[in-house]
Amino acid sequence: MIITFTANPSLDRTVALPGPLERGEVQRAVSVSQESGGKGVNVSRALVASGLESLAVLPGADSDPVLAGLRESGVPFVSLPIGEPLRTNVALTEPGGVTTKINEPGPLLDADQQEALMKLLVESSRGASWVVLAGSLPPGFPADFYATVTRRLRSAADGTAPQIAVDSSGAPLAAAVSSDEPSSDGSSGDAAGSGSGKPDLLKPNAEELAELAAAAGFASPATADELEADPAAAAAAAAAVVRSGVGAVLATLGSKGAVLVTADGAWLATHPPVAAVSTVGAGDSALAGYLLAQGQGAAPADCLRQAVAHGAAAASLPGSTVPAVHQTTPDAVTITALRKD
Repeated sequence: MIITFTANPSLDRTVALPGPLERGEVQRAVSVSQESGGKGVNVSRALVASGLESLAVLPGADSDPVLAGLRESGVPFVSLPIGEPLRTNVALTEPGGVTTKINEPGPLLDADQQEALMKLLVESSRGASWVVLAGSLPPGFPADFYATVTRRLRSAADGTAPQIAVDSSGAPLAAAVSSDEPSSDGSSGDAAGSGSGKPDLLKPNAEELAELAAAAGFASPATADELEADPAAAAAAAAAVVRSGVGAVLATLGSKGAVLVTADGAWLATHPPVAAVSTVGAGDSALAGYLLAQGQGAAPADCLRQAVAHGAAAASLPGSTVPAVHQTTPDAVTITALRKD
């Protein structure tokens, strides 16, 4: 069972335009679609579409359109009623897949609601193989919420703790990577373990990896464009994050593929160009593909292979549609071993 946690879920509306976005002008949409969304929700949707067991944990009233959408699509979930509607995000897609996203901030959750949501996640995660902590945090949440949740999950585990993946950005991502829990001798832990708030898997995109590396001083400063153009540089930045105590880094590089770095190696995966329709949810689908392969006992490079196959398939689908595994083409993916530093 893979549990996903989405603190700031959304109803994702995708508006397809017939041509490039024209600021200040009136344009007629080709089509409009909507899906229950948020990064963790998207991962659960992709896993369920491929026949895997997944449970989405999120806030929201039972009648909220986001939860109604999950129910209609057959995605299992547990939720915490919060007395406010969840947010709506809008994505404008142009021919060729160029996407402009407008994301609302989400409802404000007080400290009691945050604690209740954390307890719901811990209770729902007993016996899980993975817990995915994904997306932005709603207003009022502390930046280190994911690190705190990670520690709570590990300390509450009966027997083997679930592996934990984090896919976020900005301050929550930085806090998850920089988190250390003092050990009994007063030193700081530097590896994902029972006392650590660091994840077993981190899934940044190129922009997030560049920000993370620059903010933490892990590697020489580089822009997202530079990391996408130079996978070796992306691997070096990811390797520095791994040396800080994170178990592995799966960095998606848009149309350039993705790199995976673990303590044992680094790999680049590329897929032949696809006719991009919408990039919404492509990174979430990539994470789902990785977890799908990992759950089947695949080697790290083959987990990366399925991640890129899932991401490419998602980019070729409209709106925030996620692919099932039979819609992916892992045999088309090329794997190249890289140096870690």
